[in-house]
Amino acid sequence: MGFIPLFLTVGGACLLFFLTVKNTMQRKLNLQRELLSKLSLNHPELGLLLGEIADPDAVLENLKRTNPENKVSKKSLEIVRQMKINRHQYNVLIKKAPYNWVAKLSGFQVI
Repeated sequence: MGFIPLFLTVGGACLLFFLTVKNTMQRKLNLQRELLSKLSLNHPELGLLLGEIADPDAVLENLKRTNPENKVSKKSLEIVRQMKINRHQYNVLIKKAPYNWVAKLSGFQVI
């Protein structure tokens, strides 16, 4: 009879941890999509699809290739930089021990 509150407390803590980590990972994916959509609105010639996640290095290379005579704007470079930072933080989070369990159960994969 004394173990039931203990099991409920541990189960609740595990559930809250799972939901918090899942929410954090989902926010990072949404931020990546939002940054890519901002970049695609600024540069429609890139042909980026809204709602998809693309590699920031490939996007930067494509951006430099489409505008060889013009310099890439600071705003676009800042968006690509934010995409790289967000991708790195997300990938590091997925590789850590307790977080990768949540990622496997929730179906999150490396960007």
